[in-house]
Amino acid sequence: MSSFASAASANKPKRPLSLGVIFLTLYIDLIGFSIIFPLAPDLLKHYLAIDGSGGALGWFLAQLHSISSALGNTSHLPEVLFGGVISSVFAALQFVFAPLWGGLSDRIGRRSVLRFTTAGTAASYLLWAFSGSFWLFLASRVLAGAFGGNLSVATAAVADVTTREERSNAMGLVGAAFGLGLVTGPLVGAVSAHVNLAAIWPSLAGLGVNPFSMPALISFALALVNLAWINARFRETLPPEVRANPVVVRRERNPLKAILSLDNPPVRSVNLVSFTHSLAFVAMETSLVFLSAERFGYTAGENGMLMGFLGLCSILTQGMIVRRLYRRLRETSVLAIGLVCSILGFVATGFAATPLMLYIGVAMLALGSGLINPSTTGLISLYSSIAEQGRVLGIFRSLGALARAITPVAAGIVFFTAGSRALYVIAALLALVAWGLSQRLPQPGKNPPA
Repeated sequence: MSSFASAASANKPKRPLSLGVIFLTLYIDLIGFSIIFPLAPDLLKHYLAIDGSGGALGWFLAQLHSISSALGNTSHLPEVLFGGVISSVFAALQFVFAPLWGGLSDRIGRRSVLRFTTAGTAASYLLWAFSGSFWLFLASRVLAGAFGGNLSVATAAVADVTTREERSNAMGLVGAAFGLGLVTGPLVGAVSAHVNLAAIWPSLAGLGVNPFSMPALISFALALVNLAWINARFRETLPPEVRANPVVVRRERNPLKAILSLDNPPVRSVNLVSFTHSLAFVAMETSLVFLSAERFGYTAGENGMLMGFLGLCSILTQGMIVRRLYRRLRETSVLAIGLVCSILGFVATGFAATPLMLYIGVAMLALGSGLINPSTTGLISLYSSIAEQGRVLGIFRSLGALARAITPVAAGIVFFTAGSRALYVIAALLALVAWGLSQRLPQPGKNPPA
């Protein structure tokens, strides 16, 4: 019996690349990506103090104040709108470039594209470290957004090295890497921001070194580590015989055309479900710290604990819970459960009367998102042929970026004009629409599409 098991094990094809290598690639990338998150308010104050009194930036701020006055809130809304515009620039670049990198990886392979985009990300962090003006900082975010679409390439590599039966399980591992990176990064950013290189060595200010250069340099170092890791351990996962025709790549230059030209109805439907839910979830991410501060007087430290709790619940869901559910349920069923949890979470969070209810609502939202993300990613992959994994997953990531581009400003306006409850009711309704759309999704077949 043991000899038979050994023979079966020997005949089982080996993965060209372990999931652990992809996990670490994503984890390192996302730590560097999210280091900036807790620094955003102080970053904006710093650059507004330097460049905000005149020129194009001063004019832009005056327009935001005019809009805020017209909407009846000049206390917080101008800063929220400004921060939303900056984050939207980053997300808009991801929207444009995610399909490009994904489609290109279908043609020339995952490893080459990852090496190039990781090097570009490192360059963006280095530019941030020496951003003595707001415009240099904005240029660094534009560069980071353009190369940040590489996450779809790593996700496509997961599809390359897994069977259809284990695909969604593996996407849960990808989600856990996302969650772990998004928890670790802000902690590193908050701690490293206490080291002000411009104050320690004032002479470096002439080179553009600023109070946030240390977090930027740590992000730069992590990108270099990731580049070395990819060179050393990330073997190519896409065989030459299944790489796509160059015609496919040319279609990705226009992301809207790429989305609208999808000729696979199930893929279009999953994209619509995911995009609708993303609008709601990003609205929560954008507004949660404002809700907790407004309703319960949370400080920055207490909000940090709340966001850390959200990330921890997401890691546990995608790393453990979702894998067990897939042993008993299909992807479409897990997706539906996740959307129901999200609906309940939005209602509980929006109407939370106590901190305990707030934490329960956040836990429900993390559980819902942790079930939805690997299910939608897995379904996109399962509905698609082997040769177009990078392209379709790039479009999928692109739509997520589009949600992050348009939601922060819209959510800020609703929150500070109509109130937190109105925003979370809208989010719950969006999740309800996504649930209705998910009920029409077909079960993926046992064999990959031609």
